[in-house]
Amino acid sequence: MNRLTGANMDIDLATPADQISWQQAKCPWNAHESTDQHRCAVKNISICPYFCGVEYMDTLLCCYPEENLYRTVR
Repeated sequence: MNRLTGANMDIDLATPADQISWQQAKCPWNAHESTDQHRCAVKNISICPYFCGVEYMDTLLCCYPEENLYRTVR
């Protein structure tokens, strides 16, 4: 399980660091593919297949590279 800090459900983890004022972990899927196209969540649209939840304070749980088989949102 990856714990990605600085996550926010209205803000993806691929936001360039120079556009935010807080520390933010890099998405492991983006890092693996050398891209910034993958998003943890897009408000009211989708949730990444590797998303596993959020811990206090805005720590996103990511199960990359194993897809979350228990997620209910598709």
